Amino acid sequence: MSLYNAVRDLPLAVDGYVLEGLESNTSAGFLRKTTVIRLHGAGEEGLGEDVIYDAMEQDRQQARGPVLALAGEWTFHSFSENLATLPLFHHEPEHPYLDYRRWAFESAALDLALRQAGIPLSEAVGRKPRPVRFVVSMGLGRPPSTVRFHAWLHLYPRLRFKLDANSDWTKQLIGELADTGAVDSVDLKGQYHGTIVDTPPDASLYRRLVEGLPDAWIEDPALTPETEAVLEPHAGRVTWDAIIRSVEDIETLRWPPRMVNIKPSRFGSLERLFAAYDLCAARGIGAYGGGQFELGPGRGQIQLLAAIFHPDTPNDVAPGEFNTEPQPGLPASPLIPAPSPAGFRRMQGRPPSPP
Repeated sequence: MSLYNAVRDLPLAVDGYVLEGLESNTSAGFLRKTTVIRLHGAGEEGLGEDVIYDAMEQDRQQARGPVLALAGEWTFHSFSENLATLPLFHHEPEHPYLDYRRWAFESAALDLALRQAGIPLSEAVGRKPRPVRFVVSMGLGRPPSTVRFHAWLHLYPRLRFKLDANSDWTKQLIGELADTGAVDSVDLKGQYHGTIVDTPPDASLYRRLVEGLPDAWIEDPALTPETEAVLEPHAGRVTWDAIIRSVEDIETLRWPPRMVNIKPSRFGSLERLFAAYDLCAARGIGAYGGGQFELGPGRGQIQLLAAIFHPDTPNDVAPGEFNTEPQPGLPASPLIPAPSPAGFRRMQGRPPSPP
């Protein structure tokens, strides 16, 4: 049975919803804004989080208010079908904003349906959550500096990292990182287009990375004849993120993947997300979760999905405090799953391990 069949017919009673704005300054130097969706019905509340990066769009949604026709008696699937017909924006949305917003409402609906049924997601899909291994995702700046990287390692010697690379990374810098043994993956951001993080292809950089960090995953390279020549012998280490939004995206990758980054917000609907989990399980493809600078319940939800479906991979789902400056007293990896007795709710961590 497909994963989605385990939840599609859950009854769902919706009376309405409210919106709650969240914001926080980040270590990346921008003000992050998100919107919590609070869907309520039958005395319960379901939570989701809109992770669109455009702060003005978050403001517009909050000013627009709860105008969508969501009230009624549904199954989870019929609610999802109705959601797909509604104007989630007051204008034509930019890609991939439509999927981000749809996921916010779908995750809130899943939480509400499960709470009304009195069961947690893990019970619904018949899987036991396990401790989640996580990595800390960060860049080193331009020019690159390892000061913050080493500050985190000093506080948490067993911490693992997913680092954003750029052409300023020298062989010496890569060797310094390799000596720590703490880098699980390197994000080349070569599959982003029209964003502030776009990174052009650089075959020389790719060669330095695959040779200097031989055990690291290589995420989202830009593909050109020059970069493909470098990557072909290391194709089993190449993984993908920005372009993974459906089963079809996984099936049509340049090389058959051993691992992919599955971010729920990129899929939009739970049906598409669960289809990707089914495909990975059937074909022996590893998966790891990815975050979107969530400020509210969305972070706990991606941690819970990782605990249920891929706990032992380099999940980019670290507690949100790791998006700030290095500080002591944060939960250590692996995170111990502590889901709510019912619903699609967050996890809790454990105290830092001693050095």
